[in-house]
Amino acid sequence: MKLFFFGLATLAAASGECEVCETFLGKVEKVLTDENISDKGEIEKKLRAMCKEAKEQDNRFCYYTGLTPDAATTMHKSIVDPMSFKKPVQKICATLKKKDAQICDLKYPKPYDYSAINWQKIKVKELKKILTTWGEVCKNCLEKDEFVSRVKELMPKYVPKENWPAGVKDEL
Repeated sequence: MKLFFFGLATLAAASGECEVCETFLGKVEKVLTDENISDKGEIEKKLRAMCKEAKEQDNRFCYYTGLTPDAATTMHKSIVDPMSFKKPVQKICATLKKKDAQICDLKYPKPYDYSAINWQKIKVKELKKILTTWGEVCKNCLEKDEFVSRVKELMPKYVPKENWPAGVKDEL
């Protein structure tokens, strides 16, 4: 009986173990299916094109698997070949994990909770991080109040209204 529960726990842990790998290859698999691509050369071209557009953790995954121009490895054949005969993404990631464990160590960052912002207590460093995440800057900002007003100004553009802090809903 204990062995059965151990097996279930192991199976549950294994399914979400390679978060970035499974998510990125899932997107690739969907695109390949939608565009009806099954040739190995075309699959590799599509993978490289998607990796060119990839950001943050997805880009790091592409680097680890040799799909970026600056990568030192050449593990991309371990993705292309199985995808050509429709091997499940979870099994491809399990194979990649055996070759390089750091592929499954990649995790997406947790989304920021904008509704919990306290404008009096927030640090400038955190405000700068929010702006960087949005791809924005605060030129000529020196004081905390200037950073706060810039974040409040840009919030409608990047954050859904239901996730705004209570004070901002009234101000804007």
